Amino acid sequence: MTATIPVAVPRKGRPLEAVLERVATVADIDTQADSIISTLRYEKALTKGTQTTAESPYDRLADYSETADQTAPEYTLLRDDRAGFPRRVVFDSLTVPVGEVTLQLIGREEPFRSLRTHEFALGFDSADLVLEEVVELQPEGVGSLSEINARISPQDTDVAVVTGLGDTVYHTLLATPGVVGETATLDREFVATYQGPLCISPRYERLVEAVIGTRATEGVEFVYPTEAAEEEAAIAETGLGVYLTVTGSTAREYGLVLGSICSQVRPCSWRTPSKPVRRSKRSNSCSPIQRSIPP
Repeated sequence: MTATIPVAVPRKGRPLEAVLERVATVADIDTQADSIISTLRYEKALTKGTQTTAESPYDRLADYSETADQTAPEYTLLRDDRAGFPRRVVFDSLTVPVGEVTLQLIGREEPFRSLRTHEFALGFDSADLVLEEVVELQPEGVGSLSEINARISPQDTDVAVVTGLGDTVYHTLLATPGVVGETATLDREFVATYQGPLCISPRYERLVEAVIGTRATEGVEFVYPTEAAEEEAAIAETGLGVYLTVTGSTAREYGLVLGSICSQVRPCSWRTPSKPVRRSKRSNSCSPIQRSIPP
């Protein structure tokens, strides 16, 4: 009998795309991966208002479904944090045969926490929550995945990082030319000598401290953008900050200089076997947008 292994994965966005790309290197899921990526990019465009449709989320979910095909991806609906908490179509699950085993990729909002609660034994997630919740803060920053594991206390969790999936998104240090000057390099050493405010989303404060070390942040005062302000605009007003960015093009529109602090990798995490996971029955066949993956 083929063994089935449940694996927690992100429900949407680049983290999920990175997982699908990695799985596609060992399994024949190119068609399903294309469908999932294009469908969720279309749904994101609807969420952002750059696309419009007369169909309700329920109608779109029905359109995506292929109940007769057991290998087709499944989707579900979640409420997001926009005004009125509207429903959004997100990834639910995909069954993937790999050699003598079957992987059951199951979407979770925060896969890392699903491992911490022993709902899953294996999962893929970004490094954010690991750094934010369980990595011990030390004077020197974290520089590798092995250092992340070394700083995880077994009293906090039995989850460990196994490997990275590549640098997909960057936590980038941004500054105005007046703050960084003409000769300085915008990196960890610059932050270590900097005295003053540093603008960042509140949820990433501990992550930044873990990555660059508490010694480098001793003279830093963390400040936060208002809900109405664009983060890059708030950083430009502050003079120095950290923001998640892929190309940096928007930052340059605000006259900001880019300098990388760390990359946001997509590691997989392991722990001991967990109990079975229940899932819903939804599927997909639609590809509203052509797939386009950065090299």
